[in-house]
Amino acid sequence: MKKLISKTLILKKRTAVLYVSFITALAATFFTRAVYAQQPAPTVPQVIGVTGDVEGVHDPSITKDGSSWYLFGTATGPKRDGELPVRCSHDLHHWSRCGYVLPGIPRWIQQESPETKELWAPDISYFDGQYHLYYAFSAFGKNTSGIALLTNKTLDPKDSQFHWVDQGLVLQSKAGDDFNAIDPNFILDGRGQAWLAFGSFWNGIKMRKIDRRTGKLSPEDTRLYSLASRKRPDNAPPAPPGLPPNWQAIEAPFIVQHGDYYYLFVSFDLCCRGTKSTYKTMVGRSPSVTGPYLDRNGKPMLEGGGSPLLTGNNRWLGPGGESILLQKDGDIIVFHAYDATMGHPFLQISTLDWNDGWPSAVLDGN
Repeated sequence: MKKLISKTLILKKRTAVLYVSFITALAATFFTRAVYAQQPAPTVPQVIGVTGDVEGVHDPSITKDGSSWYLFGTATGPKRDGELPVRCSHDLHHWSRCGYVLPGIPRWIQQESPETKELWAPDISYFDGQYHLYYAFSAFGKNTSGIALLTNKTLDPKDSQFHWVDQGLVLQSKAGDDFNAIDPNFILDGRGQAWLAFGSFWNGIKMRKIDRRTGKLSPEDTRLYSLASRKRPDNAPPAPPGLPPNWQAIEAPFIVQHGDYYYLFVSFDLCCRGTKSTYKTMVGRSPSVTGPYLDRNGKPMLEGGGSPLLTGNNRWLGPGGESILLQKDGDIIVFHAYDATMGHPFLQISTLDWNDGWPSAVLDGN
């Protein structure tokens, strides 16, 4: 009788244990499903179709003032009525030419850099009640370059306060330097400190701290920070005559803060060669604005790392020269790409989506 009772108790205990295990597993299953249900589904970037005056756009930088978007860029093509052309849109789709920032190259730049034939790669930002437009001057393939600054209280030419004020030189590079002072990009970090990223070829992308009050270099921090560069390949071919070697090709930095990270977007390889352009847009991230920036695989961008964001296709070549606009109703990236038949640059816009801590964008034709 005792053996029977003992066996019955053991059976009941086993049944109870199995029941508890079943309930625990069932609860875990429902909890896991609930967690996954709370996570947003991955989003897919979309092309924002553009019409109007979109041919010839190069190195675009975008912002919004009132109900209008303003796009600044480098002048291209034979018709040039000024420097740093401006395009406007009320819906991001249809674009019209609405003037130039400057009627020509400022006299002080002509005196400082006689070889400069055009102004390049403007970068527009708004802080402390003013728009700040950084831009570059140089000669193609050389690092005798400089970055200058213009300010304006409004971007609306009809506003009585509309007037570009020349704030002069911000930064220069000389022939003996290991960097090239072009392609500026301004950013305020999470503490409100101002920084300027820049660079093209040579030793890659650099950064300097900016005095927010003046928009010029900080007198307290004179360090030249290094953010990204290309890695020299084995048996690298010689440099083209009068130009830096092609393997050094990295430029057009743009930094945004999203979540816990700063994201550094850059353009790898060669622009400005029509149907032979090989530009592609790459990205890395860092918890600090000054780096180190790593790609998806954990490779430092200072060692040639970078995750592809935009690459060419059969319709469009060399997507790059990018800038990003963070908006409440959806982030966007603007860039240029070259028509695969004509080789002319055109404006491209994509939504910029964020999944698993990384951005994604799309090129028309993919």
